[in-house]
Parts: sequence; C-alpha cells; structure tokens
Amino acid sequence: MASQSEHGNMSSLLGKLGKMTSIRDTELLEQSLLKTLGPLLGVLDTSLYRYDERNLLLRVLHHHRSREVDEHGVMRMIERIEEVRNLEALPDIVTLLTDHVRMLRKACTHRKDSQYWIGYPLNGCDEVCGCFVFQRDHEVSPAEDAVIRSVLEVFSNYYDLLDSSQRDQLTGLLNRQSLERNFENIWRIFSEQSISPPDEYGRRKGSHLQYWFAVFDIDNFKSINDTYGHMIGDEVLLLASRLMTSTFRQGDLIYRFGGEEFVVIVATEEAGHAREIFERVRRVIETYSFPQVGRVTISGGFSRARLDVLPTEVLSRADRALYKAKEDGRNRIHEYEALVAAGIFKDGPVGEMEVF
Repeated sequence: MASQSEHGNMSSLLGKLGKMTSIRDTELLEQSLLKTLGPLLGVLDTSLYRYDERNLLLRVLHHHRSREVDEHGVMRMIERIEEVRNLEALPDIVTLLTDHVRMLRKACTHRKDSQYWIGYPLNGCDEVCGCFVFQRDHEVSPAEDAVIRSVLEVFSNYYDLLDSSQRDQLTGLLNRQSLERNFENIWRIFSEQSISPPDEYGRRKGSHLQYWFAVFDIDNFKSINDTYGHMIGDEVLLLASRLMTSTFRQGDLIYRFGGEEFVVIVATEEAGHAREIFERVRRVIETYSFPQVGRVTISGGFSRARLDVLPTEVLSRADRALYKAKEDGRNRIHEYEALVAAGIFKDGPVGEMEVF
C-alpha cells in the first residue's frame, strides 16, 4: 500500500499538473514547467533550452529559487524567472549535455567535480525541440525519473496543442490571435528597461535594443488568384512564408496577419540594421522563381516601437508606410520615421489598423 507521504506527493503533483494545463499561454506554460519540477526534485535552479527546426538554440529560460530572511526574521522562498539573451555564453558542460540529449533523444547525465548535470529531452511533433536541465549532488532515482518523464510528456502534449492554436493553418506562421500576447510582452520589457537603474555609463539594461514592427504585402496578389486560381495563390503564400522563415533571423517573430499580409517584429539596435533585415527578405522573394507564376514581389513598411505609443498605433504607422511603398511602384520598403523626417508624413496618430 502507498504511504501517506506518497499519497501527499501524488496529490501535490496532480495539483501542479492541473494548474499547468489551465494556462493558455506557451511562455507562461514553460515557466510553470520549471516551477513545477524544481521543488519536486529538491533543486533551486532549473533551466529550459528551446531549439528551432534547424536545431539552433532559440531561447533559454532559467528559474531561480532562493531562501531569504525578511526584516522580521521570517524565511521566505523567493522565485524569479529570467530569459538569457546571450546564447553564446553558455557553459561548455551545458552545451555538451544538451547536444547529447538532442542527438541521443534520451535523458543524459554529465558529472563535473561533485555535481551531476542532468538533461531530459522535450519532444514536439516527433522531434526533440528542447531540453530540461538541472544540477545537484546526486543522480536521479528511478521514482524521480518516472515523475520527470510523466510531467514532460504532459507538458509537451499540451504545449503542442497551445502552439497549434496560435498558428496559421496554411503557413504554420504565428496567427493574429498570438500577436496581442507579444505586444504585451514587448511593452512589459520596455517598462522594465525604463525603470531599471542605469549603469556607470548611464545606460539602462537592454536599452541598446529597439523593436521594429513591419507590415509586408504580396504585390498584385489578387491578380495571381484571378489568373492562376486560389490553389496556386495558396502555394505562393506558403512558399513566401517559408522564404521569410528561412531568411529572417533566429528569434524574429513572423505572423500571417490575414490574406496576403504579414507582420514581422524584429529586435535590433538601429533603423539602418532593421532596414537591412527587411530588404534582405524582399530581395530573396524577388529573385525566387515561383512555380507557374514566376516572379513575385513584396512591399513593406516598418516603424519603431516606443513605450509612449500604443502597439496598434505603431502597427498603423508601419501599415501607412507600406501603402506609400505601394504608391511608389511596389517591390520596395519604406520606414515611417524616415517619411516623417522627409516631410512626406506628419508625425502623430494615424488611426488604428484593424488588428482584432
């Protein structure tokens, strides 16, 4: 018979899984996974490593717990979640461990001094798409191994369901419904940067990065549908989306906004670099030979995100720059701020683009 302690542990685990599967956001779900497994394993730090379809490291999430004594002498457990942005500065043992987990498709353990580094694969669509990692001074017991595998299986299955609900069925790109969540995340990052204390050089954390919103539209798409039919039109949309996915940088966010229109969010230091990124995509599509159709081009407009401007307004500015690119002959990209500086547009609210 199971002991009272075992019943209690099972009840606690089921409760945590219940909370996990009530979440409707993939990022919060990842955080919940780390918060669930850390206490179960008796460790203070857990990490999640995510890979893209090319097996390139996409993002790293760390969950830290620490015991602190407050001013009244009461010990509290403090938790914090942080996303690592410098993906090239990972410890060698972590790189080696995650590579082995990904290639062998099973849990692996590496020992360094008195510590065991333990990694488990995260599966998605029959591929290893990530790795759960923790470290401690002893190996995993058979009972713990069973719990970890069960929790990761529930997580992966539910994550796939959430992820598919946030993606466009034809292209596999993020859909309009997932755009609002990323608006909130970006403005949250902006807010954190604005209140963080400056360093010795007067710079604030992460302030060298800016976000740029772009709206792209396939030129003369109605003519493609009218001439070749909607099946060929869908093929053009699918190929264009795949060209964008393979050309944009790792971590850039690409959405199918509706019809032949796409929205892209990139993070970079300055407008010139953002333009280079967008122009590279425009050239790739321009030089690609689409079956039956041949040459297809896109037009685009982009604008810088600012904390004092609503995200829908930023998107409207990018959309206005897009339509100026269409007016000027298509197959080109305009920056809203540059058009304002040139006196072509007046700065200020331009009316909301219909987002939702």
